Amino acid sequence: MLHLDVSAALAKAITPSRGIPDQELSSVRTGLRRYVDDFLKERVKGEHAWSMDPYDRKAVEAVQQVVMRAKADRIKTVVWIGIGGSGLGPRVIQDVFEGPETVEFIVIDTIDPSILSMYREILDWRSTMVVVVSKSGGTLETMSAFFLYWDALKIAMKEKAAERVIAITDPHGGALRNFCLERGIPMLTIPPGVGGRYCIFTPVGLLPMALLGGDIAQFLRGAKEMDTVCQSTTLEENPAAMLAAMQFLLDTKRGYPLRVIMPYSMRLEQLGRWSQQLIAESLGKNESGNPIPVAAIGTQDQHSLLQQWMSGPRLQWHLFIREEEKVRLTVPDDVEQSLSYIAGKTFGQLVDACYEGTSRALVGGKHPCVTITLPRLDPYHLGQLFFLLMTEVVLLGKLYRIDPYGQPAVEIGKKITKQILSRGRTE
Repeated sequence: MLHLDVSAALAKAITPSRGIPDQELSSVRTGLRRYVDDFLKERVKGEHAWSMDPYDRKAVEAVQQVVMRAKADRIKTVVWIGIGGSGLGPRVIQDVFEGPETVEFIVIDTIDPSILSMYREILDWRSTMVVVVSKSGGTLETMSAFFLYWDALKIAMKEKAAERVIAITDPHGGALRNFCLERGIPMLTIPPGVGGRYCIFTPVGLLPMALLGGDIAQFLRGAKEMDTVCQSTTLEENPAAMLAAMQFLLDTKRGYPLRVIMPYSMRLEQLGRWSQQLIAESLGKNESGNPIPVAAIGTQDQHSLLQQWMSGPRLQWHLFIREEEKVRLTVPDDVEQSLSYIAGKTFGQLVDACYEGTSRALVGGKHPCVTITLPRLDPYHLGQLFFLLMTEVVLLGKLYRIDPYGQPAVEIGKKITKQILSRGRTE
């Protein structure tokens, strides 16, 4: 089980004026107990549909059939077309599981013509599978890129092009679903009540993991076990409730609106961006106050942002995410004499030392930090991490009194974009 450590954000570590004292933590304990109970009751009524995705056996079976077909067709490259949660979640899966023995996995979440053109020209479309993900079926970036690559598939595969496409979309309607029905393109579904940023336990997360050789049973097991833990109404036993309490108090009581999400693992860099979207789209709906997420990565951002964090305005707190078990790789003994302190050390030791150095420096400067530690970065613990962070957002919605579903402000920009493009062709 992953471990949440909030000790470096408490008053006893960084003084009562900077950290959270016991009495303030106690002040939200009763409310969070009620909110956890409300969350469970709402699930029984059919709300929070995403929380039931780990229990969907039919989705697992459907994903496994696609993987079997990909193996039978000797697919070497998967082009995954999706944006927002439909792209960021699969990017996390890609970074953790892609390797020399897996299929090549390419996420297309851009309409930059130089990138799209490059892949259209260099890929062997005869050994490529295209997965297009859009719940609404009308996402501009996703659908325009898909039509470009659908055209490339038709040239390469002719009448068999539809056999090399999988669409993941709403089961009941939408332009993508209609397009697939007309052409015999197979489809997987996103449950109607599950939004894009909450869809990691649907085929949007399960299919890339399975295509890349990850154990989706363990992924879902981790989510289910975290679900059980997060049903506890005791604050200290519920990591989602505790993390939500720290976020809420550090923001509203200590004036830290910025939440820096900083994994110390390159394989989790996209997890920071996924979490950034989850919080921003779910809770960025109140001008008077809500969490403001910022994605960072260790160790790189020690050299680009740490000066600001240490000596700039006190606006941010840090959520570190780290893995204990790492690939064993050692610095050679033959190094320049002034650098003898790194000779023979494993790179895992270097990463851990950098994390500890940064976190200690921040705590020494009275800056609050929280750390999530994974025993190892595998499907089981990744499933726990995803479920923890999504549950926390629901509880934050209750604490801030913000509906964590929907993104009405985003839709405004989409409507304006459609109006611009509907005026006619432009160059």
